[in-house]
Amino acid sequence: MSRTDPPAPRADAPEAAGIFHRRYLLVTLGALALVFLAAFESLAVTTIMPLVSRELDGASLYALAFAGPLATGVIGMVAAGNWSDRRGPAGPLYASVALFGLGLLIAGSAGAMPALVAGRLVQGLGGGAMTVALYVVLARVYPPVLHPKIFAAFSAAWVIPSLVGPFAAGLVAQLASWHWVFLGVVGLVVPALLMIVPALHGLRGGPENARGTAKETAPGEEPAAGASRSPGYGGLAWAALAALAVLGLNLSDRLPTAGGIAAVAAVAAVAVALIAVRPLVPRGTLTARRGLPSVILTRGLASAAFFGAEVYLPYLLVERYVFSPTFAGLTLTGGAVAWAAGSAVQGRLGARLDHRRAVRTGAALVLGAIVLVLVTTVLHWPAAVVMIAWVFAGGGMGLMYARLSVMTLALSNEHNEGFNSSAMSISDSLGGALALAGTGLVFAAFAPMTPAAGAGAASFVGVFALTAVMGVGSVAVAARVARPGLPS
Repeated sequence: MSRTDPPAPRADAPEAAGIFHRRYLLVTLGALALVFLAAFESLAVTTIMPLVSRELDGASLYALAFAGPLATGVIGMVAAGNWSDRRGPAGPLYASVALFGLGLLIAGSAGAMPALVAGRLVQGLGGGAMTVALYVVLARVYPPVLHPKIFAAFSAAWVIPSLVGPFAAGLVAQLASWHWVFLGVVGLVVPALLMIVPALHGLRGGPENARGTAKETAPGEEPAAGASRSPGYGGLAWAALAALAVLGLNLSDRLPTAGGIAAVAAVAAVAVALIAVRPLVPRGTLTARRGLPSVILTRGLASAAFFGAEVYLPYLLVERYVFSPTFAGLTLTGGAVAWAAGSAVQGRLGARLDHRRAVRTGAALVLGAIVLVLVTTVLHWPAAVVMIAWVFAGGGMGLMYARLSVMTLALSNEHNEGFNSSAMSISDSLGGALALAGTGLVFAAFAPMTPAAGAGAASFVGVFALTAVMGVGSVAVAARVARPGLPS
């Protein structure tokens, strides 16, 4: 061992035992349970929403039931991040879980579609805040050496819901009622939170109006460059504006296409969203400044590319390859399992795989998979190519997603962990939302030009071409996540 090597942890030390050491066991189980329940609810609602819409005669509000929680989640993220930095994560976590449960109760007891949408809006507000509050709790409770492992466990917590969530939700709706898909989760949220409560004691926030800076500062660079700055409670106004812009973009396809009204509305919504998000992310994020800003931007671009393409894969397999919906869904399951596997690999490798290499490799895998799907769509290659490609895409996301979370916390301190965690979640959410809206507009724009003999061909090509461009952006920005001369 060289004289500069850090001493190895004792075999009985918590760091050596991992995230399931008795010191961390309850908070690990509680956090994983909350992530699991949020994941299950997301997938379950997707499964039962056609039934809910038919029973409540709510076809006109169908899209809003999905776009609404995504929009209000942005507000919850900013509120929880600001609150965590000022007072610590305990209060935001309690409030977010309460809002999440309240939203479930409202949606589960709804007798009309507007009431269900209202419940979904409250649920999204709580869910967005809960994600940020949990990140801050983990930053305060676990030592940095365990961050890759806990985020790998978070990714794994999404796998089981992706495998059994849709089936379980359909079974509950069939044997009992769709109402219990919402109500049944409420009783599980409270025990999950109670397991985390002991770890929340003593977790404080930074001083009022503190402006923390990232832990690393490049040689010759001002400390404020790329550093996070809390927008204060005024940031909620920007968050609300960004949420409205995202919601407007998702609904812009309902406007008349004559005279380009829908296109103008979509462009305006994107512009407003980008303007509104600037105070909610570290300085230099939208210009891909090296370090933390590029970490945040990479997260958004990767989410945009991956999720923008993924939602159209089952559609492609059903329309072009005449798969059954159940069999087409196996593509998503394969990607989810690969995501968990990739996350587990990066967690096991730890410091042996540096952050920048993990992020760049993951971004390249996602881009390669999307390009392969695009080429398959153009050249009519076998469907197996699409399914195999998406396994690599999932593996790439697992490899870089957790590392981007780790880098965000590593480049934060106790004064700005909430703001930075909020910025990462906002980038994630807005990236996916803008991509889904954009691909939806492209799909609809190319649909009339598609000949009857090859229904949907041009639409799918347009969607995968757009997401490939997003993937190129994520690869380019991924090269800037670490500054020269500093550990990566």
